[in-house]
Amino acid sequence: MIDKKQYSKIVKKNSPKSKMYLNCLKAFLVGGAICAIGQGISNLYLYLKIPEEQAKTLSSCTLIFFGILLTALHLYDRIAKHAGAGTLVPITGFANSMSSPAIEFKSEGFITGLGAKLFIISGPVIVYGVLTSALYGVYVYILSLF
Repeated sequence: MIDKKQYSKIVKKNSPKSKMYLNCLKAFLVGGAICAIGQGISNLYLYLKIPEEQAKTLSSCTLIFFGILLTALHLYDRIAKHAGAGTLVPITGFANSMSSPAIEFKSEGFITGLGAKLFIISGPVIVYGVLTSALYGVYVYILSLF
């Protein structure tokens, strides 16, 4: 029988070595590239004399569109395989997390497939974000009473 220390040594010896620094570099470069593309899109809209507020909204919509398009073409997952968190943090990652389950389960129908699976990945993020912001709002309100 193997004790916990021996088992840990065996696991450590046989586990693949992490390429943490390379993974961080890839995530930084790809995430930065996505953000730079977003800034370029925003600058293009401003160059076309679109008001700044509308240009910002259109830039987000354009990035979401491209995120969904790359997901539908099965390219976003290939990029994410190498870039990791670099593809999750920008708005394109949110678009991917929403459209991926929808595309995967569309064959099951609109209600049981698309409707039920649409928020499977991003749903908890939305719920946590709304709950956290509500709790923070209550906290700030209570502080303002004093």
